Amino acid sequence: MSLSSCYLRLPSSQGAAGLRAQPLLKQRAAGIAWSDIIHPIRRPDIFLRSYRRSVTCTVRVSAWECWEGGKERKQKAGPCLYAIGDSEADRAVEIGRVWGRGVDKRTVEMAIAAAATVVLGVGNRVLYKLALIPLKQYPFFLAQVATIGYTIVYFSILYLRYHAGIVTDEMLAMPKAPFIVVGLLEALGAATGMAAGAILSGASIPILSQTFLVWQILLSIIFLGRRYNANQLIGCFLVAVGVIITVASGSNAGHSLKEAGIFWSILMIISFLLQAADTVLKEIIFLDAEKKLKGGSVDLFVVNSYGSAFQALFICLLLPFLSKLWGVPFSQLLNYLRDGTACFLNIGAVSSGCEGAPLLPLLFVIVNMGYNISLLHLLKVSSAVVSCLASTFSVPISVYMFTLPLPFLGVASSLPQGFVAGAVILVLGLLIYAWTPSKS
Repeated sequence: MSLSSCYLRLPSSQGAAGLRAQPLLKQRAAGIAWSDIIHPIRRPDIFLRSYRRSVTCTVRVSAWECWEGGKERKQKAGPCLYAIGDSEADRAVEIGRVWGRGVDKRTVEMAIAAAATVVLGVGNRVLYKLALIPLKQYPFFLAQVATIGYTIVYFSILYLRYHAGIVTDEMLAMPKAPFIVVGLLEALGAATGMAAGAILSGASIPILSQTFLVWQILLSIIFLGRRYNANQLIGCFLVAVGVIITVASGSNAGHSLKEAGIFWSILMIISFLLQAADTVLKEIIFLDAEKKLKGGSVDLFVVNSYGSAFQALFICLLLPFLSKLWGVPFSQLLNYLRDGTACFLNIGAVSSGCEGAPLLPLLFVIVNMGYNISLLHLLKVSSAVVSCLASTFSVPISVYMFTLPLPFLGVASSLPQGFVAGAVILVLGLLIYAWTPSKS
């Protein structure tokens, strides 16, 4: 087995001074990434090696000159990894290439985030159905408890993360205008969705919900400048078709849409447009934060906390309109909230029929909160379209879960006629989309 030895030739403008440690912001500005680590010996990737604690930096060099088996071999300039030891004696080091490691790490992070989003998405849909069993007369109350509860919990977590040094003053000083728009879009999306959902049948809503993916793609192209190739567009189309076949087969959804009228269908489509705009705006917030924080990233709970706070504010302003949609006159809203609280806690005279509370509603709120955090994390590490695809993938799995003997649901439902065919088409669409990553 032949051994290789390498050294690098620095450009004439650089010398030992070019390897001196700099403050972190200057390192980033110069395109140098530093980390304080202990280096293992790795092959085929070769690292600058020191037997003591060392500092790593990535810089660009003019050329590699190596000998392998007695033959000289030169390579072009590229990113290299140096390890600078604590003493001059430690700087007898080995130099090598480190290609593709960041991409692999990002891919793994996206895959884990997507899997977590799918699992929590299934739990979110199933537990929402279970939570409405004890609160079947108070769905509007459950929505308001969730909104207010999220705001309190998110800000509590934000407070702890701030004092732990995870959230910085620069993050909290970010402009609040985008968060106000996020809250407004979420409130309007909820209002229009409630209005249309009260009229449309349950079978027709999954069909119309596939316009959410279409809006995601269009808004990403317009506001983020993304370009999607044919494989990705075909994959998204197959995902939408798969969900429609899986959920709506044999349910006369087309007839239901015709009976409801075109106005309510358009209103539901507008609701999904507002939700898609909200998701794309959050992605823009993350991208802008990387520039303003000089390579850093804004914490998830900054976005979640301020977005939820402004959403709660706009929901309160829309209460007269929203309560009417749920069949609760505004003059009776206080009595409705009082009775909803008694049912939620399963106490008092109105608790009859509220079996399962407060456990089931609390489980839904907790899982829904985890789902929202997971979805936002996936959005942060990938894109709005990828987060939408992960959320969509949870739909057929949720349909299958309802065929199992779940508690409080009574007789399990049967699978739709086209479930298997729709699920196969959906998975095929996801594979086609993942085959060629977005060149954004």
